Amino acid sequence: MRNECGYESFTTFWEDFSIADAFGTDAVQDTFDRAFNEWKNQYKYLTELTMVLNHKIFFWYEKDDNLAILYDKLWRQADLYACNTLQDEELAYYYKVTD
Repeated sequence: MRNECGYESFTTFWEDFSIADAFGTDAVQDTFDRAFNEWKNQYKYLTELTMVLNHKIFFWYEKDDNLAILYDKLWRQADLYACNTLQDEELAYYYKVTD
């Protein structure tokens, strides 16, 4: 995943969630649970995870309401965790990259 701002991903989150999309909401939830639990304490990975979730909301908007709603819920969960947990340089990185 490379966005218009020049950010180049270093994880497989986009691909992982794209595979899960084909299997529906349960697979997306499972993919999130595994990724979040594994990487929530690594701020760069958490940042990229929230970016992927946010992009997936808009990817599925008006195409599949169930997936868009689930991605919104997951993004809100990960974003809230990041905003409440990250501090100092890590939080600054999060805001800079996700702004």
